[in-house]
Amino acid sequence: MLYLWIKALHIIFVVTWFAAIFYLPRLFVYHAQTEDAPGNERFKVMERKLYRGIMNPSAVLTVAFGIWLLWLNPVWLTQGWLHLKLALVVALIGYHLWCGRLLRAFARDENEYGHRWYRWFNELPVIVLVAAVILVEVKPF
Repeated sequence: MLYLWIKALHIIFVVTWFAAIFYLPRLFVYHAQTEDAPGNERFKVMERKLYRGIMNPSAVLTVAFGIWLLWLNPVWLTQGWLHLKLALVVALIGYHLWCGRLLRAFARDENEYGHRWYRWFNELPVIVLVAAVILVEVKPF
């Protein structure tokens, strides 16, 4: 029974983490297009609150419950599908940290990219999500 609760919480925080990971770069798209000072300040607040209030806690809790699941099922560590999934998690953590770097650049009014770049940047976690779900559910290795 405990296993199912941990798994449910892991999935819940994966969903909230991905929601934030999809939404923050979308805010960057709109922020990059903003030309007025009030709009610029509004996006800074929204981005900071999303990153610190939702994205960071969701990432930490996702990883924590994932580690707990691995502790309960150490045999998974011998399976190829999990190795690839863990590599995707590491890549997603890197993307998350990259978002934080971009957020800080916006906060300092030092954004270097245009809205089109952010539109492409926003697509990267979709690939990770699709691959991770297939690995966990299909276990092709």
